[in-house]
Amino acid sequence: MNNAVVKIPEAYNEPIKEYLPASTETKRLKGELNRQLSLTVEIPVIINGERIKTGKTDVVQCPHDHGHVLATYHNASEVHVKKAISSALEAKRKWELMPWNQRAAIFLKAADLISQKYSSRLNAATMLGQSKNVFQAEIDATCELVDFLRYNVKFMEDIYRNQPLSEKGIWNRMEYRALEGFVFALTPFNFTAIAGNLCSAPALMGNSVVWKPSSAALLSGYYLMEIFMEAGLPDGVINFIPGNGAMISDIVLNHRDLAGIHFTGSTAVFNSLWEKIGENISKYRSYPAIVGETGGKDYIFMHPSANTNQVVTAAIRGAFEYQGQKCSACSRMYIPESRWGEFKKTLVSEMQTIQMGSVMEFKNFVNAVIDEPSFARICGYIKRAQKADGVEVLTGGTFDDSKGYFVDPTVLVVKDPEYETMTREIFGPVLSIYVYPDEQLDQTLDLVDKTSEYALTGGVFASDRQAIADMETRLSNSAGNFYINDKPTGAVVGRQPFGGARGSGTNDKAGSLMNLLRWVSPRTIKENFVPPEDYQYPFMGE
Repeated sequence: MNNAVVKIPEAYNEPIKEYLPASTETKRLKGELNRQLSLTVEIPVIINGERIKTGKTDVVQCPHDHGHVLATYHNASEVHVKKAISSALEAKRKWELMPWNQRAAIFLKAADLISQKYSSRLNAATMLGQSKNVFQAEIDATCELVDFLRYNVKFMEDIYRNQPLSEKGIWNRMEYRALEGFVFALTPFNFTAIAGNLCSAPALMGNSVVWKPSSAALLSGYYLMEIFMEAGLPDGVINFIPGNGAMISDIVLNHRDLAGIHFTGSTAVFNSLWEKIGENISKYRSYPAIVGETGGKDYIFMHPSANTNQVVTAAIRGAFEYQGQKCSACSRMYIPESRWGEFKKTLVSEMQTIQMGSVMEFKNFVNAVIDEPSFARICGYIKRAQKADGVEVLTGGTFDDSKGYFVDPTVLVVKDPEYETMTREIFGPVLSIYVYPDEQLDQTLDLVDKTSEYALTGGVFASDRQAIADMETRLSNSAGNFYINDKPTGAVVGRQPFGGARGSGTNDKAGSLMNLLRWVSPRTIKENFVPPEDYQYPFMGE
């Protein structure tokens, strides 16, 4: 029996390890990197806790060395997808009835397992399988992932404590039920933390999940699934099904018990999911909750009063950390003509110091892009820019896939602010700059707002406070995460809830209470302690 009013441990953000050259964490991580390079892991389908080897396999390669196989993985078939759905629905019956503090304990334990026991394993898998340098892996696979798990538990407590007012003789209360059915989680390659959050956030609130991980992030995803199981997650609550996304989605989206979708990926794929759900709407038991964070064409706008060094630093970090493969990555900039000469000189000088190469060399700021299709798409933009009138390749413009999928960080200067690299999501290390006449600042702000279909992140730089206030107002709908004198990447869980609108998604703010509210179905309960025994009201006395 538990008749305590439980208080959850206070959530906090995981400290970022620095990985100085001779530090203990550096030695430990390098040892783990070499250990994983010496293995070929076999990744099964995991349904209801059972590890299933389907025999239909593909490989996981290192993007920085695509000849090196890290793992083989088994693809789920149609039979396995249907089995995963059945297992999720069966597991949900007991899972949603488990006391909420017991569910909380599982994910708090997972957070501490990652923080204390498996940090090097997850970081190394993310570095090797997703081509992140040590810092990018640390802030993702350890810190942000742990932050999601800890803060989501705190947000769950806050939701459950939110109760309506009562009056004499009446007790009003609110019950936050899990959704009726199962949740489908489709996760991206670029953040191990996002993958972990997309499947665990609905589960925390009492839902069961069918998880389709990205084929380009399977090693870290598999290790994460093992951690959830070690933390005590009951069988069937999260089912891990690598495989063909189109096939899996077709089965899931046609199932009457689909209760929700938790998605991060491209806008085109998200649109197709909406369309399919619309076609099937009469099949479902309930209207599915559709939560998605999609594309971005994120910007930095430099006001004439801004500090050049600060803007250059934000540009390089915002555009080229993790090779620009962040939904929030800066990919377009607007620089005033009066500051262009100074800005250009400083940017070119700094770009020449960037080192690119293997994730095994910690000195490298830039690593490989994720795979051959991404490499080909990014290079296509660069090749067209090299031939286009009105486009100057300021730095970079080279690429090589002979060993790994390497694209040199590239800066383009465009005369047309609506040239394709200013408007389309490239998802690679390509930054486009438009130099605007100072006297056309207001018109250029309109361009920033209207140039693309997206509205995810954006930043403005200025020292003039009135200019900051004006830009904040004028650009209010251009970004769901708006930054003042800072790069438009690096939202911290519990500090800057993340998400955008327009073509960037449903803006349900991952890393906040708002996201978790999408995974519950509230029920209002009114209890009358002394019910009336006469139907007549006082006004009827006349």
